[in-house]
Amino acid sequence: MSSLKSIDSPCPLIGVSGELKDFNGFDVQAAGHKYVYSVVEAFNGIPIILPALGIPEPKNTSNLIELLDRVDGIILTGGRANVEPHHYGGEPFRPETHRDPVRDAMTLPLVRSAVELSVPILGICRGIQEINVALGGTLHPYLWEVEGKNDHRMPKTDIMENRFAPRHKISLTEKGYFSHIADKAKIDKDQIIVNSLHSQAINKLADGLEIEALSEDGVIEGVSMPKAKSFVVGVQWHAEFRVTEHPFNMALYSEFGEATKRRAIDRFKQPNAA
Repeated sequence: MSSLKSIDSPCPLIGVSGELKDFNGFDVQAAGHKYVYSVVEAFNGIPIILPALGIPEPKNTSNLIELLDRVDGIILTGGRANVEPHHYGGEPFRPETHRDPVRDAMTLPLVRSAVELSVPILGICRGIQEINVALGGTLHPYLWEVEGKNDHRMPKTDIMENRFAPRHKISLTEKGYFSHIADKAKIDKDQIIVNSLHSQAINKLADGLEIEALSEDGVIEGVSMPKAKSFVVGVQWHAEFRVTEHPFNMALYSEFGEATKRRAIDRFKQPNAA
């Protein structure tokens, strides 16, 4: 094991949030392939799926700390299920709304613990919503019904290319972190088009988060946490989809990857590192 500790640039271990799904009548823990593979494709990380066990706080706190001590970053994935409104003082969902209470019970405390322990976080789609709710913000549960907002829901097609095709431009906050990323990568900030597919969106922004990007109808599309000790970023769009083909998404993943690599190096320097 001593040879592992001498590695100058260990591959970062990335926890990818999973969810509980039904597969032919069986409950399975799963995460979408595009999220898992994006870790390898973008920065040669090692992905592992974090199961949604639904263990309530505070019983799961010690387990989360043990978990976070062993990973170098977290990707919070998208999904059909939405964060339940009782987590932010909202009205109950309508009966037909998809929900995943065991995932809520895992990811919301996971975000809080990861921020406290300086573990890099990248939240995608539902993931940005989880970051916001975990830190005290609220959501629009049915965004398409909000006056002045467009319908951002997934188009009804089975063709993956059409489903995740770019849909609208975003505007970046002047002098914000995303603007810095775009400038660093020499990307035209006025021509960033993303593939947002969601029914919920941020309403009240959590304290400590800053708006990094807005859609053309004013929906919050990107956030960061400037005072966090490590990388904490959420995007409402699917940055993981064909990540290497989208210059800004690749630049964003590269920033996340660098943060996770720094943590990996620090972990391997610790006396008790595996």
